[in-house]
Amino acid sequence: MEETNRQKKIGGVLQEDLAEILQAHLRDAGVTGILISVSKVKVTSDLGQAKAYLSIFPSKNAADILKELNILKPQIRHELARRTRNQLRRMPELLFYIDDSLEYIEKIDKSLKGEENPIEDRDLLSRRKKS
Repeated sequence: MEETNRQKKIGGVLQEDLAEILQAHLRDAGVTGILISVSKVKVTSDLGQAKAYLSIFPSKNAADILKELNILKPQIRHELARRTRNQLRRMPELLFYIDDSLEYIEKIDKSLKGEENPIEDRDLLSRRKKS
């Protein structure tokens, strides 16, 4: 089912505010050398859940950062609700996912340049996980 205009608008608002909140959280925690960006936010049709896809660089820290964000989810949701109180009646439940599309594109790029050959080594371009 295709996203409605309302879902897209709410997703855009949440994406922008969530990116600011996460970057402020990193700054306040004194963490350096880690970049988090929100690549997409998909909102369900009943506006009950928002799936936030995060790009984390360097990707080796992604699992730890995702674990930390899930612990801090109530505070993040509260701050997000405070920022969007004039636009949304109810704040959707947040679900965080790691967006691995940049890594996948990098692997394809290496294969096209001839650095790695996926025909000889099938494990280079493993199937992407659906989320």
